[in-house]
Amino acid sequence: MKTSKSKWLAYTLVIGLVPIATRLLVWATTAPGKVEPFHAPDFIVLGLVLHASMINELEHLSLKERGWKTLQNGSSLFFIALYSALFATTIIGEKTPELIDTDLMLSMSVVVAVWSAVFGFSVFHRLSKRNSE
Repeated sequence: MKTSKSKWLAYTLVIGLVPIATRLLVWATTAPGKVEPFHAPDFIVLGLVLHASMINELEHLSLKERGWKTLQNGSSLFFIALYSALFATTIIGEKTPELIDTDLMLSMSVVVAVWSAVFGFSVFHRLSKRNSE
C-alpha cells in the first residue's frame, strides 16, 4: 500500500465499517425481528472514525499548507460536533422512544456518514497527490 488513499481505505474505512458489518452479521444470524439490520449509532461511529483519522493525518502537513489544514480540521470538528448531537439524540431515543423518529435518525446518520466518506476521500486524494509529487 503505497498511497494515502489505499491506507485510508484499508485502515480507516474498513475499521469504521466494522460496527455496521457486525450488526448485519448479528441480524443475519438471529431470529427475524429481534435485531435491526441498521442502527444510527453504527453510522455515527463510522463518521467519527473517518474524521478522527483525517485530523490525525493532517497533523503531518507542512506549514505552507496551514490554511488548507485549518479548513479541513475545522470541517472535521464541525462534523464531530454534529455526530455528537446525533449520538446524544439516539441516547434520548433509547430512554424515551416516542420522542425520536428512529427512521429519520437512521437516514440522517447515513447521509452524514456518506458525506463524511466523500469528504475523507477528497482529503486523502489530495494527500496522495501531494505525496506522489
